[in-house]
Amino acid sequence: MQIHSGEKYTTPQGFKAIKDGIKKTQVEYTPLKKPSWLRVKAQGGPRYEAVKRIVHEHRLATVCEEAKCPNMSECWSRGTATIMLMGEVCTRACRFCSVNTGNPKGWLDSEEPENTAKSVELMGLKYVVLTSVNRDDLPDGGAAHYAACVQAVRERNPDTAVEALTPDFLGDLKAVEVVVDSGLQVFAQNVETVKRLTHPVRDPRAGYEQTLEVLAHAKRHRPDVLTKTSLMLGLGETRQEVQECLQDLRAANVDIVTFGQYLQPTRNHYPIDRYLTPEEFEAYRELGLSMGFLEVVSGVMVRSSYRAEQVLEGNNVGLSSHKG
Repeated sequence: MQIHSGEKYTTPQGFKAIKDGIKKTQVEYTPLKKPSWLRVKAQGGPRYEAVKRIVHEHRLATVCEEAKCPNMSECWSRGTATIMLMGEVCTRACRFCSVNTGNPKGWLDSEEPENTAKSVELMGLKYVVLTSVNRDDLPDGGAAHYAACVQAVRERNPDTAVEALTPDFLGDLKAVEVVVDSGLQVFAQNVETVKRLTHPVRDPRAGYEQTLEVLAHAKRHRPDVLTKTSLMLGLGETRQEVQECLQDLRAANVDIVTFGQYLQPTRNHYPIDRYLTPEEFEAYRELGLSMGFLEVVSGVMVRSSYRAEQVLEGNNVGLSSHKG
């Protein structure tokens, strides 16, 4: 049976969820016309099909599919994928995100750490991003399970670097430490937008200062681990607000920032205020670099995990010729 966006459904594990995370809205609106630079050329081929097969055979959720990422065909054709841990149902309902929302009631797949490690091996990945839904139904927010997945990947793939794009664990810094100590190279938690727009864009349980403290603590706890965050642009933020956010992130000793254009997943989600030009994204990159970030990845189609393995090459992951 087809489930439409915004409808409630029952998951295979037996709990209720909302498709694409946000209930249907009756608000009328006229979508903005997409500019020419937002066109994405679909890719395919044997590598794409191989990654798709591995993901589905091992029951892996990917943020590529669940968040309707526009770069999925490119990344899968290159043999990379961002694996989403702890299922495909999030306990939060951020208005920018199309991941399904519900209460998993403590459900976890005990085979997920080993399946994830096997999949990374089969894909031949040298760099993998592990992200997850928010699991506020779990006492530790899923930190122990997350760490088990990282450790399994590292044990089976000792030459593979791991980036963890994590929840905020409701600000539980001990849970942050569990993940940071699991053997990863990069710890990421997305601030998503500027302070003024945090609410209504993010779920009420998320918070601007909460994310800053999670990132700051991760760096304090393990200075050798790189810290990273991401902002969506086009939600109605001003340049001054973006600059102030960057100042806050530098104060938290964040190493890497990414900027990308917000794309409204469905008509039920937070509306787009405007589309930024490629030149504006380049200007934000220059601003961030001038403030001392190790790298600022900025582009219309950039997402937090996009070409993550190339982030330290100093050329905007191949999107520009600028050398930082």
